[in-house]
Amino acid sequence: MGEGAATNNHHHHHGAQVYDASINMPQHFCSKDVDDDGRPQRTGGSKVKLCGLIQYLNIFGVAIGYTIAASISMMAIKRSNCFHKTDGKDPCHMSSNPYMIAFGITQILFSQIPDFDQIWWLSIVAAVMSFTYSSIGLGLGIAQVAANGAIKGSFTGISIGTVTETQKIWRSFQALGDIAFAYSFSIILIEIQDTVKSPPSEAKTMKKATLISTIVTTVFYMLCGCMGYAAFGDLAPGNLLTGFGFYNPYWLLDIANAAIVIHLVGAYQVYCQPLFAFLEKKASQKWPDTEFITNEIKIPIPFSERKYNLNMFRLTWRSAFVVLTTIISMLLPFFNDVVGILGAFGFWPLTVYFPVEMYIAQKKIPRWSTRWICLQMLSFSCLIISIAAASGSIAGVVLDLKVYRPFKTSY
Repeated sequence: MGEGAATNNHHHHHGAQVYDASINMPQHFCSKDVDDDGRPQRTGGSKVKLCGLIQYLNIFGVAIGYTIAASISMMAIKRSNCFHKTDGKDPCHMSSNPYMIAFGITQILFSQIPDFDQIWWLSIVAAVMSFTYSSIGLGLGIAQVAANGAIKGSFTGISIGTVTETQKIWRSFQALGDIAFAYSFSIILIEIQDTVKSPPSEAKTMKKATLISTIVTTVFYMLCGCMGYAAFGDLAPGNLLTGFGFYNPYWLLDIANAAIVIHLVGAYQVYCQPLFAFLEKKASQKWPDTEFITNEIKIPIPFSERKYNLNMFRLTWRSAFVVLTTIISMLLPFFNDVVGILGAFGFWPLTVYFPVEMYIAQKKIPRWSTRWICLQMLSFSCLIISIAAASGSIAGVVLDLKVYRPFKTSY
């Protein structure tokens, strides 16, 4: 849900990344002692580079995660209609590859739209889609519990026997990564802040927005998770809307999965914009005289006064990026494990460590004071969670790979 906020009213500097500001300082600044806002520098240059690197790697990972998720939802629509036609007699197995390729082609087209992250109605569409599929998932879970007449599952989770003890531990760790991924909007918080109107000050608006969105997200996801488990117990699918715990009403499942696909098409672009902008800016700084990189070819748009600026570098680089993420998705189509790894990898550095360090530097909190110790303890405990989540998810991928043939995965 978080990325819905990322696309409001962009009045400030275009796509400028706060993270890489101190790398791309004008030459007359000594970048070692001044921050991008002109004040004495509060965080080190190497930290800035590291933070940027992790952010961009994470964005790359999110693009892969979204490609897998969208293709699974597209297949779920096809399969639910197939089950409906054959009354569940046909298992309706199919390959996810054509759907990933279709998603990739869509993204290649969308990635050429300039300033895609500034389209104001995009956030409204994203929010509506989020609420649509979350509500349908929640509603179906509640209906299933009512139909069962009892709550399935137990307080201690999946019973030993369905899985071994070791598997249960790994899966619990992996689930932590999946939960962390649900809050992945933190990696584009800076971009979101960049699009907010002021006054009131961006910080005030962002505090309020982050608080509300985190509460709403948590309530919704907790309800969906708990209701899904209560409905199916040990047999709960990894993805509530595509795992075919529910077969009917099939049209309602189709609406939910279509909403997921529409949401992910936009979210993919919103997440990738900072990475696109960063690389294009770097390239034009490094090779300012190369026509391939800087030349804009004006193409008239039919039925419009405006002209479309085609840039050959943008066309090739963005298309290559989408092609690469699509191929990796086809090679590793394990939704829960991939999402777990991404959540674990991005959660501690981007959501906990760097923000805590910035806060300590900004508020000048003295070392070894109670507040400093509490913040460091918070950071350390989140690091432990991230390591556990990463190990659980990697163990999951290793298990998946045992029965895996490249590009041949069918559902």
